Amino acid sequence: MPPVKPMLAKSVAKIPAGMLYEAKWDGFRAVIHRDGAQTVIGSRTGKPLTRYFPEVVTQLEAQLPQRCVVDGEIILVRHDHLDFDALTERIHPADSRVRLLAEQTPASFVAFDLLALDERSLMAEPQRDRRAALEEVFAAVAPPLYLAPATLDAAEAQRWFEQFEGAGLDGVIAKPLDAVYAPDQRVMFKIKHERTADCVVAGYREHKSGPIVGSLLLGLYDDTGRLQHVGVCASFPMKRRAELVEELAPLRMAPGDGHPWAEWADEEAQASSRMPGATSRWTGTKDLSWVPLRPERVIEVAYDHMQGDRFRHTTQFRRWRPDREPAGCTYGQLDEPVRYDLAQILGSA
Repeated sequence: MPPVKPMLAKSVAKIPAGMLYEAKWDGFRAVIHRDGAQTVIGSRTGKPLTRYFPEVVTQLEAQLPQRCVVDGEIILVRHDHLDFDALTERIHPADSRVRLLAEQTPASFVAFDLLALDERSLMAEPQRDRRAALEEVFAAVAPPLYLAPATLDAAEAQRWFEQFEGAGLDGVIAKPLDAVYAPDQRVMFKIKHERTADCVVAGYREHKSGPIVGSLLLGLYDDTGRLQHVGVCASFPMKRRAELVEELAPLRMAPGDGHPWAEWADEEAQASSRMPGATSRWTGTKDLSWVPLRPERVIEVAYDHMQGDRFRHTTQFRRWRPDREPAGCTYGQLDEPVRYDLAQILGSA
């Protein structure tokens, strides 16, 4: 019965040998519970996503067995590429907007594990047996439902790691063949890309525990010379967070001093440029205020991949770069993955 928290993965540097390998999808993790006319889509945290994806629910009820629990990912495909930004727009409080977006930007579901079928729980079964049962259940499904491709060949998994990023995927997942399904436990392994970039530090948000640095706000200059907010760096121990407040104090700016993101609260400015503080349906009433800094310091961060013109995930601190000029921190330094057709991964789009 819902909620069931999904099994998780821990990061490793290389693809381990002797496992079941799948691509790492960049969407919303979803555990599907179907019991006849009742369907619940549970998120990674256990909260239901059901109301936001009515078109997915319709397909699940049309194609899945009457009673089952399936682990997978809700994705959104646009132009043969995963589009996470468009997927996040599907989380909307207004039912009329939800229905409209379901027609305009319909989502899909990719299945990669089977937790229960009919009256039987499969969670204590080994991964190899759950995969075999999943393949049988999904043998006849049609888009927008998909069975996640899987392989036992580590060399093929390495090819996936190198190629699939061009379709918006996020790396490779390795699953021990004998592993049982362990909710909320990091039993699997994830292998993700890591690159570095030099960014301008243009502000920071305070930590939830008090007036210390929670995250540094990062910027890159676009082709027009405008500084765009591209993400955050937040990987600091508590002692270092306090030290950063002192170090960055000389760079603090007052409102109206000409900061490149001074219009962050203006909706029109947010529409034409990426700035911190934009309203998020995920954070709700969370305080998104920040401390502006003169954009004079450069930091090198590690990141996995880009989502459009920003870092997809929180970056990791590598080092300060006093030898770099902020003006040289442009999008031109970023590695562009070779485009790859998502339809070749899913079989059809």
